[in-house]
Amino acid sequence: MPQTAQTLDAAAVRSWCVRALHALGREREEIDAINVYPIADGDTGTNLYLTLESAVQAVEEVFAADPAGTSGTSADGEAVGPDPAAAVRAMAHGALIGARGNSGTILSQLLRGMTPVLADGRDGDHLARALAAAAEAARQAVAHPVEGTILSVASAAAGACAAGGDLVTVARRAYDGARAALAATPGQLAVLERAGVVDAGGRGLVTVLGALVEAVSGEVQIRPVTAPPHRPLAAEDCATGDGPAFEVLYLLEAPDPAVERLRSRLDALGESLVVVGGDGLWNVHVHTDDAGAAVEAGVEAGRPYRIRITHFPGTAEAPERAQRAVVAVLPGEGLAGLCEAAGATTLLARPGRPPVSGDLVEAIRRAHAREVVLLPNDTDLRHTAGAAAEQARAEGIRVALIPTRAAVQGIAALAVHEPDRRFDEDVVAMTAAAGATRYAELAVAERQSFTSAGVCQAGDVLGLIEGDVAVIGHDLTTTARTVLDRMLSAGGELVTLIVADGTPPSLAAALERHVRETYLAVDTTTYQAGAGAPPLLIGVE
Repeated sequence: MPQTAQTLDAAAVRSWCVRALHALGREREEIDAINVYPIADGDTGTNLYLTLESAVQAVEEVFAADPAGTSGTSADGEAVGPDPAAAVRAMAHGALIGARGNSGTILSQLLRGMTPVLADGRDGDHLARALAAAAEAARQAVAHPVEGTILSVASAAAGACAAGGDLVTVARRAYDGARAALAATPGQLAVLERAGVVDAGGRGLVTVLGALVEAVSGEVQIRPVTAPPHRPLAAEDCATGDGPAFEVLYLLEAPDPAVERLRSRLDALGESLVVVGGDGLWNVHVHTDDAGAAVEAGVEAGRPYRIRITHFPGTAEAPERAQRAVVAVLPGEGLAGLCEAAGATTLLARPGRPPVSGDLVEAIRRAHAREVVLLPNDTDLRHTAGAAAEQARAEGIRVALIPTRAAVQGIAALAVHEPDRRFDEDVVAMTAAAGATRYAELAVAERQSFTSAGVCQAGDVLGLIEGDVAVIGHDLTTTARTVLDRMLSAGGELVTLIVADGTPPSLAAALERHVRETYLAVDTTTYQAGAGAPPLLIGVE
């Protein structure tokens, strides 16, 4: 039986955030595809993902600062993590400073609206009151609330659980109420009915509430969200040429009276105005034709920073860039240097600190190219890279994401990159090269655990092929040779060995000799990964 939570403690808040992020990662493209209101720019799912990603980062920082759980205890006195109120505040603050787009900004206000109530108590009755406070706070933040949007879904969720109850019951009722409200959105907003879709922002909120049910109920999965099938969006659904040319967002440090004046100024300048926050820190979002005036209004009110100005499709043209670039995430300094020498813009993935979407977007910008091929080189970066690619596309950059799962696949793709080819042809060739490269790595087990190859003990050498543990050994060389033999049993022409700092120099030499003596038609290439990479990466093409 799944274990249910009685209160929304710090661990449950963390689980909620992480589950919501993963769910939005899975559903991001689907949510983007039905985004027709207020602007059909196809980025609502991406913006919600980026907003939750910032919330997760903030909550993780709270856990990192209090790893032993000295502040929070369960009913039987066991440590369960940091102070729950601190986790709730971090979630809201992280969402505020990382909020993207109209729906992301509203989601951040929903989380902020819950905070005062959940800081006081975290049982089912408190959750019900928190959801009601959140729905009201979000409506107050929007200059001109519209029914059939994320606001309607939030209000319905709060209304469905107003009677209170235990934590799981309240979460389920809120989720069911949100689902019903989402299904009703096409009847409330003509543009949704015309396009045959539900509201994208509301769809994202249902996903977030579904993750809350998972976090407090212990269920692995809840009922999938169902929405009426939608036809491909027609030109009349997606036209944005008659609307404002720019989306302007920025964080603002300003006192409350100045923000009230700012609201009036921005309301006259544009539409889709949302101002969220408080206590001197605000997130400002507006669609306008005069981006300069919107920023200037922020300067008059206080100190704006993290300013983002995005051209909407069909309006003002994005600046032209001169060339194509490859952006690659690498696990070691040596590999980064190798790929930079081949012309790539690189981003280092440090142990325990994988890059977030913002890091990838900055790397794409740093490439200063009109067309960019993005190589994440890690399965776990799939959703992160997808969100970053969407953000860069919104800035006018043509981005192709090749879902490379390991550095050896990225190196294979980079090896066939030809910037003088047509973009699509180059991407196809790079994708084919990456797909033809099987990959493996060696790792050292940190603790006893169950794997697909059996039980391993701390200190055992694990040989992972295509991400799954295939070999458990006791020394690097023997385990690596076994892994390599298994990979070459299916054939191969080239073996790539990538060796990290700290790995015995004799390992690569022993494997090269083994391939030379056992597989006469197979060539071997060895690279130094530098610090931060796994002990050994293997690629077979």
